[in-house]
Amino acid sequence: MILSDIELARRLERAEAVANARFVEARAVVAPQTGACWMEAGGTYAMYDGAASPCTQTFGLGLFGTPDHADWDRLEHFFQERHAPVFHEVSPLSGNLLLGSLSGRGYRAVELTNVMYLPLESHHKQAADGAVRVRRVGVDEADLWARTAAEGWREHAEFGDAIPELMRVSARREGTMMFLAEMEGRPIAAGAAAVHEGVALLAGASTVPEWRNRGAQRALHAARLVHAAEAGCDLAMVCAEPGSQSQRNAERQGFRIAYTRIKWQLA
Repeated sequence: MILSDIELARRLERAEAVANARFVEARAVVAPQTGACWMEAGGTYAMYDGAASPCTQTFGLGLFGTPDHADWDRLEHFFQERHAPVFHEVSPLSGNLLLGSLSGRGYRAVELTNVMYLPLESHHKQAADGAVRVRRVGVDEADLWARTAAEGWREHAEFGDAIPELMRVSARREGTMMFLAEMEGRPIAAGAAAVHEGVALLAGASTVPEWRNRGAQRALHAARLVHAAEAGCDLAMVCAEPGSQSQRNAERQGFRIAYTRIKWQLA
């Protein structure tokens, strides 16, 4: 049995941190003028992908040791010298002591995310809808994958015009497996899986609005879990907005909530 404890949190948070670090590295290659980069301070990974990018934040704060004043200063300076807002995604397994530090330094809570996990050894493969075909795609179809993924996110106005470029960079991230779901001979949904030390992060999933409720996400989940197990992973993880369709899709596959993470912003 895998328990929702600090050891699990460290594995999950580090897997997501590494996936985001690989994304930032890909951005630096594709668009070096952005100044994309990342750093580590006291076990915390800090990412810069542009001031408005949702990837510009930290992961793992407080999980690998209590940050001291020097760590806090280094992390905040990393963002401030690049004129970017300071965001920390914080697991509750980091402990109550960190809450006092965040409040004392002027942070406020701005977002909640459910971090979910699935032990792959106990996972029972579920048959996908026969009308939906899922296949893994290579770099030669990276642009097709990126276009399909971006089309699925087009209704999310908060991301603006950044989504197509985010998807193009994601397709070139090291260690990422890309998947397309197809129906009637055309791509209708896209998803990805990033693997790190036995943990498969399932992310980047979206369905073209006109093709929703056809079983595409269920099929993408099932296919990615099979590939994750074949890659030697013992855990899969998903991050979802509480109560969202993404959370429900994951729960139908057997995922459980490990904890609810809070995003903090420096005022």
